[in-house]
Amino acid sequence: MVWKFPAPRTLAACVAVCAALLAAAPARADLLETVKQKGEIVIGTEAQFPPFEFVEDGKIVGYSADLLELVMAELPGVAVKRLDVPWQGILPGLAAGKFDYVVTSVTATKERYERYALSLPVADATVALLVRADSDIQTPADVAGKTVASQTGSAQLQALKGLGETLAAQGKGLAGIREYVGFDEAYADLAAGRVDAVAQSFPNLADAVKKRPDAFRIITPPFGPAVYFSWAARNDEDSKALAAFFDQGLRKLNESGKMRELQVKWFGFEMAVPSDALPVPIQ
Repeated sequence: MVWKFPAPRTLAACVAVCAALLAAAPARADLLETVKQKGEIVIGTEAQFPPFEFVEDGKIVGYSADLLELVMAELPGVAVKRLDVPWQGILPGLAAGKFDYVVTSVTATKERYERYALSLPVADATVALLVRADSDIQTPADVAGKTVASQTGSAQLQALKGLGETLAAQGKGLAGIREYVGFDEAYADLAAGRVDAVAQSFPNLADAVKKRPDAFRIITPPFGPAVYFSWAARNDEDSKALAAFFDQGLRKLNESGKMRELQVKWFGFEMAVPSDALPVPIQ
């Protein structure tokens, strides 16, 4: 086959068309620069996860609120618009562009690690069990034959299902798993005897026991692999600079000791979390 090179006039027309298409193509947006120009950042939060984030006197407060305020001090002139959204809508809302960034307790699972730009760790998220103070449950294995609760769509629910499968393989599975929209409902049903235990991250359970020491106690050691809580950005080119900005702020708070100071304020103890990188989740 003989290739026929376009005539000069045709070639010139092609070049002109290509140039026009390139000129018409939208420039790639840098979300961090867009936020600076708008003077506002929209943050998605599930404010029903004390002491990380919860509503008090009409305002979202907690550990993450304090961290966010310190990080945002590096962006003077940018107002924070924080939306309170049910957990089930947080990550889908981020993917759909309803928020610029998510500041809530996102458990770093393998699937989320691959789908989103998860931040440096903000806290330990290893899962443990909460039981009534008078319960006969003494170890995670003792929930065999019991009904255990957790939150719909959460990583804690996945960890609980894993524990159930492990017990089932030993011929003594769970009686059932009950799912709740929020953990407060699960705690209420635990106190009322409608479930036997609640699977939740250890720091949150410590807060639940702190508030109701006569009603609840924690089963240790936590079960499953070590995992961490992170914040999240979209995993695209536009969000890279914004994700890096939050990582830089969290690294600074971790290495300065301010993060540990806030952990003692809100949880009553320190949690050792990496400041260099988020460990790759194994599940």
